Amino acid sequence: MLSANIQAGSSTRRYSDYATRSWSHVLPMGNKRLSLDTIAQLAGEHDIVGLNESDPGSLRSGFTNQTHYLAQRGGFHYWSHQPNRRVGGVASSANGLLSKLEPVEVVDHALPGRIAGRGVLLARFGDDADSLTVAIAHLSLGAQSRASQLAFIAELLHDHPHAVLMGDFNCDIDRPEMAALFRRTRLQPPAQAVPTFPSWRPQRAIDHILLGDGLTHHHARALPAAQSDHLALSLELDVPARAIRG
Repeated sequence: MLSANIQAGSSTRRYSDYATRSWSHVLPMGNKRLSLDTIAQLAGEHDIVGLNESDPGSLRSGFTNQTHYLAQRGGFHYWSHQPNRRVGGVASSANGLLSKLEPVEVVDHALPGRIAGRGVLLARFGDDADSLTVAIAHLSLGAQSRASQLAFIAELLHDHPHAVLMGDFNCDIDRPEMAALFRRTRLQPPAQAVPTFPSWRPQRAIDHILLGDGLTHHHARALPAAQSDHLALSLELDVPARAIRG
């Protein structure tokens, strides 16, 4: 399983790039296709991938749906995306799902917040009541908005032992809003936080893959997602057969 904020294929290697390379976030330049090919190679080594900041087909991506492109290049038969933010008519952003397993249901939900444009993409694998449920989200920068977003997600996942919540949370695991999420669901805090941001000198663990208490994992690690400002987070997930059986 892999969670990756791909920054729409843009390159950020230092803080100054946010200013000096800001054009790359709105224009179809800067070897984005090469970055996507590198990300596709990494994604293809996993069975289920959650994406944040995947452009669904605006000017900056050359009108390429990046989730679809990564699905094709990475060998995924199933994909879905949730466009949730437009920037000045020239850039757009989406959560995305890539899967080698067939989901029985994919639903997207808008998340609450002071500024609209955040969402959670929910995929269910298997017909059992305890089926594997994967939620992909990109949360707000503000603590108050994050708290309301996590409360919404908690309602969706509150009693699922085989739930996975992954994405860019924009906060560390020890924040009060995260503690509230763990109280309201069967999701468990990770045994060890893995720093993912900034990618060139990772100091903060703000990208997470959280698992319900019916799941176990191995080998959590951070990996480069081409030249994104976030490292991708990878782990090996042990899933009971009944949770993905159709």
